[in-house]
Amino acid sequence: MSEVAEKRSRRGGGRDARRTLRSGGATQLSTPYLVRHVPLYEMLSDEGAEIIENNAETILEEIGIEFKDDPEALDILREHGADVQGQRVHFPRGLCREYCQKAPSEFTQHARNPARSVEIGGNRTVFAPVYGPPFIRDLDNERRYATIEDFRNLVKLIYMLPGLHHSGGTVCEPVDLPVPKRHLEMLYTHMKYSDKPFMGSVTAASRAQDTVDMAKVLFGDGFLDENNVLVSLINANSPMTWDDTMLGALKVYARHGQAVIISPFILAGAMSPVSVAGTLAQTLAEAMSGIAFAQMVRQGAPVIFGSFASSMSMQTGAPTFGTPEPALVLNGCAKLARRLGVPFRSGGSLTAAKTVDAQAAYESTHTIMPSVTSGVNFVLHSAGWMEGGLVSDFRKLLLDADQLTMMQRMVGGIDLSENGQAMDAIRETGPGQHFLGSSHTQANFEDAFWRSDLADYTTFEQWSSEGAVESAKRAENRARTMLNNYEAPAIDPAIDEALIAFKAKRMEELPDSEY
Repeated sequence: MSEVAEKRSRRGGGRDARRTLRSGGATQLSTPYLVRHVPLYEMLSDEGAEIIENNAETILEEIGIEFKDDPEALDILREHGADVQGQRVHFPRGLCREYCQKAPSEFTQHARNPARSVEIGGNRTVFAPVYGPPFIRDLDNERRYATIEDFRNLVKLIYMLPGLHHSGGTVCEPVDLPVPKRHLEMLYTHMKYSDKPFMGSVTAASRAQDTVDMAKVLFGDGFLDENNVLVSLINANSPMTWDDTMLGALKVYARHGQAVIISPFILAGAMSPVSVAGTLAQTLAEAMSGIAFAQMVRQGAPVIFGSFASSMSMQTGAPTFGTPEPALVLNGCAKLARRLGVPFRSGGSLTAAKTVDAQAAYESTHTIMPSVTSGVNFVLHSAGWMEGGLVSDFRKLLLDADQLTMMQRMVGGIDLSENGQAMDAIRETGPGQHFLGSSHTQANFEDAFWRSDLADYTTFEQWSSEGAVESAKRAENRARTMLNNYEAPAIDPAIDEALIAFKAKRMEELPDSEY
């Protein structure tokens, strides 16, 4: 090794060691979730919220919501006071809100490692990763269909990233496995390779039941009966429609007292009006109908009011992200959820960009910052989302998660303790001197300022001499190192064996094709 290379190696090793120390050796928790100590930013006034709420009640009463192809759901709705006309359900004014208020305003999602359990609602924010893409952009920068090996590697990285509080659900869609069976491998991966909380399968009622049954094995007899261990995403088929697939999964989870995110999925201009106020009213009506239905299935079942709304290019029809209108919808829905008395899900690090570039950075920033300032409680797609949700990107996962670690400082507020006021430092240093040698600086220098693990703060000359490595490559290198150093969290061998046996049995029972 040359002298220059040896010096670079020593510098890189020391810098990596410091970064490892700051990140707790990859698996140490920073905080299990964010706790807000600053005021919320609200752009919708109380008078404006009342207008939106009145319009939502009008939609529910006069226009109605479709509950398609689920006779049992229609019977439940009819029994609880709704006006069922065919598959169209009309809700008397105030009925949905009455049932929504039976849901808890906040709840715990237990993880198999109790230190990683999350509190959802109130002044807390939980960051969960990307959800749902069929494609992956891997560490060789190849865009391709995702596999179960990609899924495992993403879960391992998410487990090691302190900026992410939650393991998520379908972090990518492993298309190399048969559709009727792949949920079993995905669930086992979350349970085996991470001890963070995770999401359940919703693509069929039977898969939701498999999720519940596997969770019972993981958490032990009786624990799930009294505690919430799952959060699962139930999307409305906007506009104003619930289909039998989502309703079937919703019923399974609600009956077992497990949390569901009731989330309209809206491309404004196609699936809702182009206006913010119109989209807000429709979103609230759809969400209230789903939340109320969950409470009709089981009163007190945990729910999260969800909102996913993007704008669109009126020239091409493509969804757009990081634009003002979805941020306004997000902010307004957050207030409406608080007035309804339930936790709220939205936001993320969303982008239509095709690779980790400036567009990916600014669009993601313009989505994650409104999520934090608006008080979103459960932030899905917080890291790794690319191409409007078509791609899970390994490098962007790390870059996004790095930025998420900054948010605890953002919501922590200004430290007004004696140490925070730093009057001793000002007295000690006096006029015309620097503070670098003061006792206060020496006592606080390690954690005085947030510092990125992936940004480069060196001079241009040093950066150039070390290979002019850009951020995407730094993230790629870090991901490779993390995966090489990954160690699975301990799991009781008997529980692991029981999960494997359950998975094998269901694999034998299920067909390879849905048709």
